[in-house]
Amino acid sequence: MAEIVAERYTGASIKRSEDPRILTGAGRYVDDIKLPGMLHAAFVRSPMAHAHVLSVDVSAARALPGVIAVLTGADLEAITVPGPDALMALMGWAGPTPEFTLLATDKVRFVGDPVAIVVAESRYIAEDGCELVEVEYDNLPPVVNAAFALDPSSPPLFANLGDNIARPHSRSEFGDVRSTFADADRIIDFHIDVHRHQNVPMEGRGCVASYDADHGVMTVYAATQSVHVSRIAVAMRLGIEPDQVRVLAGDIGGSFGLKIGASREELAAAAASRFSGRPVKWVEDRTENLSASGQAREESFDVRAAVSHDGDLLGLDVKMVVDTGSYPGMGAMVPAIMEAMLPGPYKLAALGFESTAAITNKASYVAYRGPWASETFVRERVLDLIAKDLGLDPVKIRLRNVAARTDPPAVMITGRPLVGVTSKESLDRVAQLVDFPAFRRRQAEARAQGRYLGIGVATFIEAAPGPRSPEGPSGPMGTESLRLRLEEDGVVALFTGQMPHGQSHQTTLAQIAADEFGVPFEQVRVVVGDSAVVPFGLTGGSRSATMAGGVALHGARQLKAKVLDFAAQLMEANAQDLLITDGNVWVRGDPASAIAVSEIARRAAAGPFGAGADAKLEVEATYDGGEGGWSGGTHCAIVEVDVETGIVKVERYIAVEDCGALINPAVVEGQIRGGIAQGIGAVLLERSAYGEDGSFQSATFMDYLMPTTCDVPRIEIEHLETVPLDADVNFRGVGEGGMIIAPPTVVNAIEHALAPFGVRIYEQHLPPARILELIAAADPGQ
Repeated sequence: MAEIVAERYTGASIKRSEDPRILTGAGRYVDDIKLPGMLHAAFVRSPMAHAHVLSVDVSAARALPGVIAVLTGADLEAITVPGPDALMALMGWAGPTPEFTLLATDKVRFVGDPVAIVVAESRYIAEDGCELVEVEYDNLPPVVNAAFALDPSSPPLFANLGDNIARPHSRSEFGDVRSTFADADRIIDFHIDVHRHQNVPMEGRGCVASYDADHGVMTVYAATQSVHVSRIAVAMRLGIEPDQVRVLAGDIGGSFGLKIGASREELAAAAASRFSGRPVKWVEDRTENLSASGQAREESFDVRAAVSHDGDLLGLDVKMVVDTGSYPGMGAMVPAIMEAMLPGPYKLAALGFESTAAITNKASYVAYRGPWASETFVRERVLDLIAKDLGLDPVKIRLRNVAARTDPPAVMITGRPLVGVTSKESLDRVAQLVDFPAFRRRQAEARAQGRYLGIGVATFIEAAPGPRSPEGPSGPMGTESLRLRLEEDGVVALFTGQMPHGQSHQTTLAQIAADEFGVPFEQVRVVVGDSAVVPFGLTGGSRSATMAGGVALHGARQLKAKVLDFAAQLMEANAQDLLITDGNVWVRGDPASAIAVSEIARRAAAGPFGAGADAKLEVEATYDGGEGGWSGGTHCAIVEVDVETGIVKVERYIAVEDCGALINPAVVEGQIRGGIAQGIGAVLLERSAYGEDGSFQSATFMDYLMPTTCDVPRIEIEHLETVPLDADVNFRGVGEGGMIIAPPTVVNAIEHALAPFGVRIYEQHLPPARILELIAAADPGQ
């Protein structure tokens, strides 16, 4: 089978332009949905970052013709059930849990905090109704950064907590930290900041909620990464059983981690539908998306590095503070992931890691394409800074410190085996693809002309899904389930809880199942986005290639065995002598005996059959990830910095990646390129900016700048494939790597370009104005 897979997964089995499912997806976007009697919702939002809500007068809005209902936070509390965030509860969060309402009642906690929902016959009328709602506020001192949040004198955002600590301070040590630092030749200190930026999918959040009072059933059409997590969230807040909620999802215009579960606004829309007795639609506009949907990163790190004179990175001691924003989200969970991943593919002998998460008057911290990405940024910047201090080549210092692929595998100091990791191979390949001596000659010539070129490299690994744990799978993402059925028309139907929003699951899972079962690609249908028919699942964490791909392979194998057992009785043959190829069952060596699988399915449906015949051609499969494994690679960027304007041009970008066997190269490379584009944007353009008073300063695309084709170069991609780890499943996730590794790659290149000015960079966001500030403040003698 391994040989067949290696041949099949070259991309020859499907071309992007040949299958309409790749282009059109499974169904409509939320904004396209129109239901009879549908109402439209809009939200009254706070202009204040932090304030008591003294009163909410909705009388004028309720009197506006066309307005059906106006609900305040208090109104919603009377018709919903309080409870924790569904996703955090599902992930087993046991830390501080703030008490809050769907719509603000006692206080508002960030600019954009929803205070009331207006439901009307049209969105225009709903927006007009929002203008008529009068809210009286009593301003409070805003908590605008983590440093102030950690000050005991800062006003607590949530009364039940008494402080602004989302995750209490903790410290872990791996290896002998004290001795490692005591014996080091040098100890170098750094402070590194990662700025706040955000997902910005093409399609924002949105839903249509429709409550059927006669049957007590809520149907929600949602843009979500998991119909089941959304279903759980709606059921919890409405106080009904999960089987009374059905969540449907069609096409989704991107997410990158934003649309996991159901937001406060979506839950409010569901409650408004039950209250009004009519469907309610809410689709956020771009200002709402930028200001209120959620943001990511904004982490700071104090780093001590223990090194030898020869460039051995012996140990790290890191203090991390994360700004989680206001309401609970991913921010409090991120430090634990970073702690486990911080050593990366390197031979650290010791690691100290301490962290604190702070609550501030900003939009909530949400998952964004590699939520742990800052650990890679910190580590790869530290290596470049150390190389600069020691006069070493950045590639050579990585090759010196990277763990070689051995048997048994090297183990991260935090305990995870680096099985199958090819970091050294990717570094070597970059060195082959990029003529570094030729670049240095060109760089010297350019400097003589007043032009400043730089080259940067960075290396990463990503648990996609990571190596097999000795304890076995655990948690809601530990296994993946799939239901497969042979339909009477000969189509193999796959029912998956994965919710594609740009990953092309309808293509890749169909490829795997078609190859394993023995039907043409066109004879596989991947069913997604209906909580009533698909098993539990969640798309995220670069896990679907291995987990969903693995269960598709093994499930197709199980279904094939069942079909062959049934066909053996019909054909009076031994099942071991039967094959399925090109959608036909036939006796080995006798092509004339072929029967279409559609005929087998029709005969099974017709029945009845004697004892022992299993005519139900359907299976339910579960997969635990097998041997798992790592994705990873090395990226290299060449940039030119205009020192008069501060503008950075990325001239060339090379990505050497290893995600195991490629299911579909076009899909893989699309994921890599998309992530790199986001990473370039994060460094050069994007920033979720807040003022000292907590005002949000990036609420439009005039202020939150996005990369265009003019900013992203042609990206050269080279693939490595590791030695297979699993007997069958050797494809691994690749969705987040580009966004994880592009920022340190580009920043390393920019610092290299500005070396003649003595610039040292300890931050991620480098727009033109900041480049000019760094040049002006630098010491050319460094």
